[in-house]
Amino acid sequence: MILPGMPDSFETLLAASLARVLPGFEALASARRLSGGASQETYRVEIETTDGPRALALRRAAGGGAESEEATGPGLAGEAELFRIARAAGVPEPEIVHVFDAEEGLGAGFVMEWLDGEAVGSRILRSPELEAIRPKLAYQCGEVLARIHGIDPEATGLTKRLKTVPPEAFVREVWDRYRSFGTSMPMIDYTARWLLDHLPDDTPPRLVHNDFRNGNLMISPDGIVAVLDWELAHLGDPVRDLGWICTNSWRFGRPELRVGGFGHLEDLLDGYESVSGVRIDPAHVHFWEVFGSFWWAALSLMMAAAWRGGPDRTVERPGIARRSSECQVDCANLIIPGPVELVAETPPPSSVDMPRVDELITSVRDFLREDARKALGGRNAFLALVASNSLDIVSRELLLGPAHARGEHERLRKLFASDASLEALRTKLCDGLRDGTIALDREGLADHLRNTAANQLAIDQPGYSGLAIALSHAKNPAPEHD
Repeated sequence: MILPGMPDSFETLLAASLARVLPGFEALASARRLSGGASQETYRVEIETTDGPRALALRRAAGGGAESEEATGPGLAGEAELFRIARAAGVPEPEIVHVFDAEEGLGAGFVMEWLDGEAVGSRILRSPELEAIRPKLAYQCGEVLARIHGIDPEATGLTKRLKTVPPEAFVREVWDRYRSFGTSMPMIDYTARWLLDHLPDDTPPRLVHNDFRNGNLMISPDGIVAVLDWELAHLGDPVRDLGWICTNSWRFGRPELRVGGFGHLEDLLDGYESVSGVRIDPAHVHFWEVFGSFWWAALSLMMAAAWRGGPDRTVERPGIARRSSECQVDCANLIIPGPVELVAETPPPSSVDMPRVDELITSVRDFLREDARKALGGRNAFLALVASNSLDIVSRELLLGPAHARGEHERLRKLFASDASLEALRTKLCDGLRDGTIALDREGLADHLRNTAANQLAIDQPGYSGLAIALSHAKNPAPEHD
């Protein structure tokens, strides 16, 4: 119940907004926040109308506030406009119903048509209902991307709404953002140097979705229903989109299928050529695939920075930040493949205590994963699972962290012929990679980076496919190709 003088609830404000803009609106039945959405909130909204029940989708800024000052994309109003422009160009998209204004009190955001389909990447790869369409999705992705890249930025006003980001500027922008976090992760710095040494030729800037991947596509048995999440769009090299959907992070455990875990690169390129008449060079895709892992390795760390000082301090953000090691291993697999060796476990601390530290962690993890998750339901059940996964990371860090740190320190002492601390030597390596005083082909460097990234991943997410690929390079050191 809303008492006099109390601020209106989210549901009250939303109902008032929809009543103003939707003919036939009668009542708001529910507004349920969906799981996921670490940077923005997404809701399924059920309403009653004179024509019967209707479902809508709502997206708004985290916490229901204004746009983040750190946002570099088109903003939520711009994202809604991109949905409209793409839909007009033949890209499968939902219809935009309403864009919020500041006076409505709902924060930055918009409401759009609800479309039925599967958007969870792992389910897209495993759903029996999608078995027949999966082999055709890579080709369809190529067709859709060609339509997106065929949109005229000048005629649609996108040159004024979106920033233009050439490849070199993009690499440096991401590198600068990562360095602003004040952390030293040499594999990220190494990959930035490699990318700057392998920049593609300049191309006329086109509309780049910039997050076109399995997980941002809604799929039905008939194919692609919608392209979602335009929040990162810009003007630049369109091949960025082709490389991103090939990035291993979005194959969901099926690394052998380079395009989204469901298809092959040749099919993606064939679909693109069928609409655009342009044949994309696979080497050009490879550059942007490396960039994709670099980009996500660096930008996932932003989740930890946002958690430390942002409005949305959910347990999801720090967990996502620990995914950086997945992408760092992917970078190593793509540009410096070779053998790696994982460290052995160290006995848990306080082993004479009863219960031990690791047993306390396990008890809390199991409570979250089993009891709390079942009792909570909805998004909170999802967050309970995320929290339990974070405790798994802590447990592995207790067992593997000491040996991992010793191994990293020993390799760095050998690399620099120095007995300085691990932190000092790691910083020295990053500084040398950043200022160019350390050559990328320095003896022992690639071996050190591979092993450091792989052992960190063994702590953060040992089930990630990139670790198995890294371990396989001892037998076959050739880079991964489709």
